[in-house]
Amino acid sequence: MPSIATSMPPSKSKSKSIDSNIVTIDVGGQIFQTTKQTLALAGPKSLLSKLADSTHRFIDRDPELFSILLSLLRTGNLPSKAKAFDIEDLIEESKFYNIESLLINSQSNPSQFDAFSLEKSLILPLNGRDSPSAIATTNYGTLHVSHGSKITSFDWSMRKKSTILTHFTAVDSLLALSPGVAAAGATDFSGLQVLDLENGYVKETLNWENVTRSSSTVQAIGSSDKHLFVSFESGRRNSNSIMVYDINSLKPVNEIGQNEIYGTDIESAIPATKLRWVSSYNLLLASGSHSDISKVTGNIKFWDIRSGNVAWEVKDEVDCFSDVTVSDNLSAIYKVGINSGEVSYMDLRKLGDSSEWICLGDGRKMVNGKRKEGFGCKIECHANQVFCGKGGEIELWSEIVMGSRKSREGGPLEERVFRKNLMGRVTDMGGSKITNLSFGGNKMFVTRKGQQTVEVWQSSSRGF
Repeated sequence: MPSIATSMPPSKSKSKSIDSNIVTIDVGGQIFQTTKQTLALAGPKSLLSKLADSTHRFIDRDPELFSILLSLLRTGNLPSKAKAFDIEDLIEESKFYNIESLLINSQSNPSQFDAFSLEKSLILPLNGRDSPSAIATTNYGTLHVSHGSKITSFDWSMRKKSTILTHFTAVDSLLALSPGVAAAGATDFSGLQVLDLENGYVKETLNWENVTRSSSTVQAIGSSDKHLFVSFESGRRNSNSIMVYDINSLKPVNEIGQNEIYGTDIESAIPATKLRWVSSYNLLLASGSHSDISKVTGNIKFWDIRSGNVAWEVKDEVDCFSDVTVSDNLSAIYKVGINSGEVSYMDLRKLGDSSEWICLGDGRKMVNGKRKEGFGCKIECHANQVFCGKGGEIELWSEIVMGSRKSREGGPLEERVFRKNLMGRVTDMGGSKITNLSFGGNKMFVTRKGQQTVEVWQSSSRGF
């Protein structure tokens, strides 16, 4: 006779193993069951991971909020029912269990940034009558805004707001070093100040010792993972330099691009007003421009900070840049021309070749444009896109991948193709002139001339 399959009861040892892996927790009188593996995802410093090995598992907290955070542990995302709660309550509860980093990762992760679905979702008001002069963000979306002599900070959720007064009349350069620390400088005030924004005091002041022993004003700030870069100009405006500091100790590491100005040497008189680190090339982009009655001239230099030498330089005279930026992801530098108002790029992969600007818009304006249509325009790169603020509009430029960047025979690089889109809904269009563009977490931040607010643009499918 054929054998008959029967279900055998689990062995006592296997049942005991399963039971020992299950953790029962009483939260505010409501019973929850989960596994030790799930609780371990909270991290070794979290209260939840410690419960796995505890015999006393009662927590006098809100069980509904605990249910939301337990779902966050299980899936890495908040469940849809979380929208019924106030985000501030969830933040406070996550801090109690020491898992706020998991909440931030699920709600303000840079990987969630989607340029094509950004919409204006929030307006952040600022105290006082001063418009924003500079904005700075952290990777996960903490925002610092300078307006007049004040700096206002918003946490990653945009709910917690704090403001401090500084020594500056107005802050011209601002860089976020962490959610609670920023570097600030001004073109009419000596020294770079590293500010503790949470406690409202100056942690350290960095000065450049120039030959004339005059004050050293800050023209631009930049950073890499290891270094802080500061462009200084002497108070007498007859010398300038870029100082390199260790970003942790703030001790000077090197000095590059030092210029002493003699007579009418205009090129040496141009301090760097924008600094951007290009990590894939280990080079520092430093750009600055000068205007006289007849024209605007500028230069873009890529510095090797170890040797202190210029690896590549672009002198811009025809339709000089109003603003310039660089993209590691796209391996290119981008500018918006001050006369034409058009976006152009240079390919970083052709360093050392006789590179020239390739206009992405109407190339005729680069030569014939005389109206300074690009004056005050802003350009920034983020992820794989280029964002250009023209007047009250934001242009979004994206590269169209047509095929292999290189021919199969290893020949010359193929021509690159970019396409333009206008951002936002119809109701988001227009407004006062854009003065700042910045990015953090899954958000874009925009400020406008004469407005005492910051616009938060976020993907319509994301956010709380």
